[in-house]
Parts: sequence; structure tokens; C-alpha cells
Amino acid sequence: MTRMRDGINGGTLGTWIKLASPESVEIMAYAGFDFVVIDLEHTTLDLGAASTHIAMARALGVDPLVRVPDHGLSVIQRVLDAGAAGVIVPHVDTVEQARAVVRATRFPPRGDRGSGGTSRAGRWGLLPRADYLDERVLCVVQLESEPAMKNAREILALDGVRAALVGTADLSMSMGVAAGGDEVDRLVTAALEAAAAAGVPIGTASATSDQARAALARGYDYVVVSNDTSILAGGSRAIVNAVKAPVTEGAAR
Repeated sequence: MTRMRDGINGGTLGTWIKLASPESVEIMAYAGFDFVVIDLEHTTLDLGAASTHIAMARALGVDPLVRVPDHGLSVIQRVLDAGAAGVIVPHVDTVEQARAVVRATRFPPRGDRGSGGTSRAGRWGLLPRADYLDERVLCVVQLESEPAMKNAREILALDGVRAALVGTADLSMSMGVAAGGDEVDRLVTAALEAAAAAGVPIGTASATSDQARAALARGYDYVVVSNDTSILAGGSRAIVNAVKAPVTEGAAR
């Protein structure tokens, strides 16, 4: 793999990919993102589209992560064999769930992932088997509920959990409080401290560049900023609003 071969470094910047067109990944690569997250949880993307996105990202030197839809072994195994640098697994609330998703990313005897060395991850059978069986893929657990945040110290201490992603939107909704409220803030602070103690990178998602900069300043190691659909929608709306804005009499002259 490329920059994420040895893990996420401080200040790493990514964005979500929600559209099926491989040009989305290509544009984000040329824009300078360090990684992309192909989203299979909140989109209609299928495994075929994910495979194409992974290939495009790898060809352009951008690390492809895949947010899988759930904890299922089959999807995790298939996206890793498609060449993903790692997986982001949503709604990991307990140590037991975290241990199971870690096992899904590892080969026996440490895990449950099946061997498929003739896949892209094995360079279609051309990669030496020992290299294919090297388990340095990223297993990123998404902490997005009150139980997950309270279990963060134990979850992040598990061998094989290589990063965490805090989902403050789902966290606040599950608690029935505002996203920026004190209750959420206390849980986030505790999670940041737990990640630091475990030596595990921790990140979050943000909608804007200002929010991303604030997250990094607070102590997050990486951020996933915006997504291809929002970038397209926001740029389109800005153009429409600018062109259709009323022209003042002085400006018209």
C-alpha cells in the first residue's frame, strides 16, 4: 500500500466517495487528498463500483478505505481482497463487536478472513503468498453511540484495532442532545484521551474545512472532510446563486 501502509499519520486528510463514477476518486486524488473513503453504508454503491474506485485510487497513489455497511465478514473480506487499504466498520459499540471485526480482517489462526490470493490484493496471484498474508490492513472502528464512547478505552486497547472514527452526528442523535453540547463534548474528550493512551489514531468527519481545522486543533489525528456529492452540490448552488443574484443599477452600468 502507499501512505497508510504503516498507519494513519497526524493531519491526514480524506473525503467520502458516494458517487459511482470513478472520476470522483480521480478528482479527489488530483485535489491532494491523502485518502478516500468509499461509502457502502449510506449510498447505493455496490461491490463492483467499490472495486473500480479502489483500483483508481491505488493507481493514483491515494489510499482507498471502504466503509462497510455492517459487521459482516463477507463484505469485509471482499473489499480487502479488492485491494482496500482497510475498512471503516460502523456502530462498533462493545469490545466483543470490536474483537469480531478485527478477526474479520485477519487470516487464521488470528482471524476468520479466508485466503484469496488471486485477487487484486494478491496482485492476481503474482504477489508472494507471505506478502499477501501480511495483515497490515487498517481496521478502523466507528464509535458513534454512548456505549461505544464509554467502552472506547477497552475497544482501542484491542490488538488489531488500528484507528477509530468518532461519529458525533449519530452519537448526539442517539443521546437526544445537540451535537455541540457538553455531554457529547465530555465523551469526545474521554475518547481522545483513550486513543492517546492506546497509541491509536483517532479521527472524525466534518462538513467544512473550518470544522476540519478545528478538529485537528482539538487533537484528532485525521479528518474525513465533506464528500463528492456535497462538493458538487455546493459548487453548483454557489454558481447558480452568483449568476442569478440581483444586479444593482450601478453594477449594471
